[in-house]
Amino acid sequence: MPTPREVFAVLAELWLNNPNASSFPQHLLADDVVVEMPLAPAGWPNRIAGRRQFVVLAEAGRSAVPVRFHDCRNVVIHETAEPEIIVAEYELAGTATTTGQAVAASFIAVLAVRDGRIAHWREYHNVPAVIHQLAVS
Repeated sequence: MPTPREVFAVLAELWLNNPNASSFPQHLLADDVVVEMPLAPAGWPNRIAGRRQFVVLAEAGRSAVPVRFHDCRNVVIHETAEPEIIVAEYELAGTATTTGQAVAASFIAVLAVRDGRIAHWREYHNVPAVIHQLAVS
C-alpha cells in the first residue's frame, strides 16, 4: 500500500500533469473520504463527506479558477505519531490562463490515508490571496 507521503507525491504530480485541469484524480480518494476546509470562502462548505460530493465541488472550483499549475514547491512533509497521517506544507505556482500572469498559493494539508487512499483531508489555504492575484493580473 502507498504511504501517505507517496499518495501526496502522486496527488501533486497529477495537479501539475493533468491535461484536463478540471478533472480531479478520484482514484486517490476513499469512497467515504471527508474533506474539511476550515478557511473555505463564502458560499463553499467547510466539510464535504463522500468522494462523489467532493469531486463535484473540486471540479467546479478548478473550472472557475483560470490557473494552470506548473510547480508544487517548498514541500515539507511532517510525519506524525500516527503512521497513516502526515502534514504537508506546500506552494502551488502557476500561470493565470487569462492573462499569463504568474500566481502562487500556499497550503497546509493534513492527510490521513487508509488502504492507499485519502480517507480524511483537512486543507488550509488563502483563497482571498489567490483571488487578489487574479484580479490584479
